[in-house]
Amino acid sequence: MPMTAPSRRRPSPLLATVLVVGAIIAAFVVFSGFYADILWFDQLGFLQVLQTRWLSMLVMFVLGFLGMAVPLALSVQIAFRSRPVYAQLSSQLDRYQELVEPLRRVGMWAIPAVLGLFAGIASASQWETAQLWLHRKPFGETDPQFGFDIGFYVFELPFYQQVVGFALAVLFICLVASLATSYLYGAIRITGREFRISRSARIQLAVIAALYMLALGASIWLGQYASLAQPSQGFLAAGAGYTEVNASIPGAQIMAGIAALVAVFFIVTAVIGRWRIAIVGTALLVASSLVVGVAYPAIVQRFQVDPSPVTFEAEYIQRNIDATRAAWGVDEMIETPSAASTDAEPGALRADAETTANIRIIDPALVTDAFANLQEYRPYYGFGDQLDVDRYQIDGETTDTVIAVRELDLSGLDEDSWYNRHIRYTHGYGVVAAYGNQRGPEGQPVFLQAGIPTSGALGEYEPRVYFGESTPDYSIVGGPEGADPIELDYPRSTEEGSGNAMTTFSGDGGPKLDSILNRLVYAIKFQSEQIILSDAVNDDSQILYDRHPRERVAEVAPYLTLDTDTYPAVVDDRLVWIVDGMTTSSSFPYSSHRSVAQTIVDSTNPNPGFTPGDVVNYMRNSVKGVVDAYDGSVTLYAWDTEDPILQAWQEIYPGTIRPMSEMSGDLMSHVRYPADLFKLQRNILGDYHVTSPATFFSGEDQWTTPADPTVQTTGQTTPPPQPPYYLTMSVNGQDPAFTLYSTFIPRDGREVLYGYLSVNADAGSTDGEVADTYGQLTLQMLPKEDSIPGPGQVQNNFDTDNEVSLQLNILQEGSTEVINGNLLTLPVGGGLLYVQPVYLRSTGATSFPVLRKILVAFGDEIAFEDTLDEALDSLFGGDSGADAGDSDVDPSTPEPDQPGDPDAGLQAQLDAALQEAVTAIQEQQAAYASGDLVAAAEAQVRLNAAVQRAVDLSAQIEGTAVPEGAPEQSAPPQEPATTETTAP
Repeated sequence: MPMTAPSRRRPSPLLATVLVVGAIIAAFVVFSGFYADILWFDQLGFLQVLQTRWLSMLVMFVLGFLGMAVPLALSVQIAFRSRPVYAQLSSQLDRYQELVEPLRRVGMWAIPAVLGLFAGIASASQWETAQLWLHRKPFGETDPQFGFDIGFYVFELPFYQQVVGFALAVLFICLVASLATSYLYGAIRITGREFRISRSARIQLAVIAALYMLALGASIWLGQYASLAQPSQGFLAAGAGYTEVNASIPGAQIMAGIAALVAVFFIVTAVIGRWRIAIVGTALLVASSLVVGVAYPAIVQRFQVDPSPVTFEAEYIQRNIDATRAAWGVDEMIETPSAASTDAEPGALRADAETTANIRIIDPALVTDAFANLQEYRPYYGFGDQLDVDRYQIDGETTDTVIAVRELDLSGLDEDSWYNRHIRYTHGYGVVAAYGNQRGPEGQPVFLQAGIPTSGALGEYEPRVYFGESTPDYSIVGGPEGADPIELDYPRSTEEGSGNAMTTFSGDGGPKLDSILNRLVYAIKFQSEQIILSDAVNDDSQILYDRHPRERVAEVAPYLTLDTDTYPAVVDDRLVWIVDGMTTSSSFPYSSHRSVAQTIVDSTNPNPGFTPGDVVNYMRNSVKGVVDAYDGSVTLYAWDTEDPILQAWQEIYPGTIRPMSEMSGDLMSHVRYPADLFKLQRNILGDYHVTSPATFFSGEDQWTTPADPTVQTTGQTTPPPQPPYYLTMSVNGQDPAFTLYSTFIPRDGREVLYGYLSVNADAGSTDGEVADTYGQLTLQMLPKEDSIPGPGQVQNNFDTDNEVSLQLNILQEGSTEVINGNLLTLPVGGGLLYVQPVYLRSTGATSFPVLRKILVAFGDEIAFEDTLDEALDSLFGGDSGADAGDSDVDPSTPEPDQPGDPDAGLQAQLDAALQEAVTAIQEQQAAYASGDLVAAAEAQVRLNAAVQRAVDLSAQIEGTAVPEGAPEQSAPPQEPATTETTAP
């Protein structure tokens, strides 16, 4: 019977169809991600950024792929084609060849391709290094060791090290692959003690080894330059010390020369066929690396430098000091001694009247709940946990304000549907601003801009907030002209009109959903079929996403390190967010490094959230970013035009950064010095305020930022550092200006002030010119012999003062909690004045902190009064010589149009009861001191009655608090609105 060949089984048509459809779907998903990015960047006007990034990554990928795949494939092909034809192989190699041979052709191309793929991906990730090398700029300063321009270390050296490192990896893999192929196919034979290698294999391996040695020599040579930004073997945290300069760097040069010599030996081996000389040369390189590269530097450090470190390291410590101060921008800081008087004499503040009038008593970290209860109006609005401090021209005077944006909070929606979340509730509404130096009759903030619709001293502006720090992941807005608006604009009461005001977004804020392709792309991106099915989505719809101002600036300027505090400002009739951008480097020679994330941590910013690769040793505030809160448009302004890194990025992304001259005067008046940069600078100055190498080495004058004394910790937990504060004040005799400041105490833990660091944070006025003093750092050196109390000691004095503690104990009776506000330090009256607002908060669910008292201290004197003006007068012998900002606010009389004042007379009664209690306590103590027990008992009765009356009054005041989501009638009076509004 004839044998029939088995028929080949054909693949199932269904399986083939599923695979094809799956591949198409997968490809479309990948395509949709790229296409969505194109639409987003194109709408924002920064498509060039995306194109440059992708093109650069593509070029680098191709170079990396070819740089690995081509040499590796050639090495394997040459080794295979030059194999001996009649080589006598062992039985084991025969079996290996039988296993490999069926896959040889595929493997010879597939393995190089796979390794090339990995190399291409690694190379693509380094595209920024390559672009900076192509557009490198000189710094105009040279390093003290080699005399190269700083730009060589920032732009060129990282690129050269990257290229050499890549070459070493390629050559090593080629060497291994050639060796394995030659051995497998008989070009290399090892039988017992006999080693045989064919001529072709010898030439190939020797040439590759020679190239590897040349690359290794180049790597060692470049390493001597890299040592200028690395820790030394001795004392220096960064930079080449005595040992490096006199042992390690010469040793590296010697080893680089030996590596080049060994490369010549391998070429000789390729020519004459003798391996001995190459092997001896390689052994010489290994031995020299141990002796010259390790042993000799260790001997110099141990027996020459360590016994007399200051003598040998002084020159290099000075290099480190000078470079660090220059790289961190503190080299032009003004240092001045300060007498810092501790005597609170009458009239001491007369010369600082303007500073005194601007002392901020409203703590932006504590009044969020007050803003929420008085100005949210609906549960779907909210304010940030940490409010911002800014300044505005009010009645011709610069006034510090605490400002917050009323943003959308979808967690408060009654019905959390897709339609409500993405179609109806799309934006927040307006800003709420309060005077920083005033408080209302019940301790609440005094608003200068408030209400819905918004009104106040800031004038008219576009109030709708589609882009902010708290927004939905995406919203779909816009509609045909004449169609009924479906976006909720703002709530209004029945007295103002019928129902809520509605609006339709009319700006250009996001990609358009005018085609089925675009809708499908975004349905995939956000995994929502409603984007395709909903009838609320039309050809005029836009989709808004990536709406946080920092995210938007980070996308269009990925080379910037952004300040964590993005702040709002009403500018040119628009509400905008201002974002500070810093250019950084980790390659500045001799400059000490800092981790940005670890350094900027404080009590108001406990988790910055940076990646581990944020260690830098150079920083400049080079860019000011502005994001419009209505349409999300991003504008970048070149701020530090002398920064070479910014100049390089401007060439990489031409036309994306505008000149500073295009900034309006109104915008200029709200630009400020970035807090994160200031935190890094104050950290640097904790060590580098010292300019003497001997003092620096001894560490006897190291400073630190004091811990925030208002933060309560448990166990062994260390309180976070005190944050810097923005205040309008005069520093060192200069005109009053918006200023950022911080204090220093010794690192040994003593709570005494050694330094007061401030920076002029006022960029300019409405005339559009940058102030000459903007960014000027001033360090006031305080006399160490006077033991001026630091914030922690002052807080302890407040807490342990008899009269203060008595009043605080009374205030805490019942269900009331005392909260200490930020402890401010001001250089006034020839010394340092401490000011701390004291807030009360009941334990009710709808309560919020209200400002009740002010604590002040000057030297060892303390005062505790209802208003700052009263406290200063009490502190300075009855007359401080200046009026504080709250002197015109009558605490017993409510101001008109202030929400949340149902019965101002209750507060006056409470104050009287507290004063009676204090008087009773004092009389009781005096009676005990004189032995009059009857009088003491009578005083106790009066005390009990006063305390009970105070508790009852506190409960009544708590009952008048405006609950969250209060009805419209609790809002300030508004102009009637009878028609629906649309965005201008």
